Amino acid sequence: MKTFAIGLAERLAGLALGCVHREYPNKISHLLNSDADAATPRKLTPAFYGCYDWHSAVHTHWLLARLARTFPDATFAVLAGKALEQSLTAANIAGETTYLKGEGRISFERPYGLAWLLKLNLELHEWSKHDLWVGELAANLQPLENEAKDRLSTWLPRLAYPVRSGEHSQTAFALSLMIDYAVGQTDWDFLELLRRRAIHFYGDDENYPLAYEPSGEDFLSPSLAEADAMRRVLSTAEFSNWLGRFLPRLPTNGANDWLQPVESPDPSDPKFSHLDGLNLSRAWMLEGIASALPPRDLRMPALLACASAHADAGLRAVSGEHYVGSHWLGSFAVYLLTQQR
Repeated sequence: MKTFAIGLAERLAGLALGCVHREYPNKISHLLNSDADAATPRKLTPAFYGCYDWHSAVHTHWLLARLARTFPDATFAVLAGKALEQSLTAANIAGETTYLKGEGRISFERPYGLAWLLKLNLELHEWSKHDLWVGELAANLQPLENEAKDRLSTWLPRLAYPVRSGEHSQTAFALSLMIDYAVGQTDWDFLELLRRRAIHFYGDDENYPLAYEPSGEDFLSPSLAEADAMRRVLSTAEFSNWLGRFLPRLPTNGANDWLQPVESPDPSDPKFSHLDGLNLSRAWMLEGIASALPPRDLRMPALLACASAHADAGLRAVSGEHYVGSHWLGSFAVYLLTQQR
């Protein structure tokens, strides 16, 4: 577990505040139905138009909420709160909901962006228990939250096979975000759907070829994300047995060389910068997997040693030098450092 020093929190908050309402450059995923749909990002999606793309804008708002709640006395907490209030107005969320319901947008930001939206709502919900003014933001977000959850609830039963990519389309990481949301909101019906689908997708997996990872543009590990999702839906004994079948060659001697951190060949390239995020997401997934094993499990030291190496490599890369990375890597760093398990 890495110590989250206030100096690092201030730097990550600065990256987020610098992009949360920065409209350009902007990589929109936008279906045009007519000339009338040609508009600027802030007109199309008035709450989440910054940070290069929609899903990054969503999890940057989560970052600001998470940091402000974690460090309420920090100098950036007031600025973070003001940024959230600027974005999450009832009018802006109404505009977002209208956009999402537009013709042909049934797959918009599914599942990654929609799952992060649920995570943002959960953060606001938890924060509002201690700071009542945040409750208004959560209430404003609710129509979009409801639409996102309904879409995901409709999509998952129809998804015949999991998507095993290392990018936004991946099913496993989105399931983890959704499961945490369902648990936090005590939404047991949604949780049961997620549990059933995770077991359907991954319950019989075995002998995963870990040496095949990573692909050249991954920011999520398909294997570790799968295991990190499964530890959320299985008992300790069940998960220990499942992991033994899925990754049977995990070291039992504490070694950290079985999964090496990766290095981006060009952090200024939007796709190559993904590899910097892969180190961060691997780190939290490895920690999560270790946390679900029985006490004194012989695989735990190797998992934690490898997690530490990946965390060190990933945090070094969150420099802010290149906007294609700095607009999103801070969220992954905060997810790791605040122990989102």
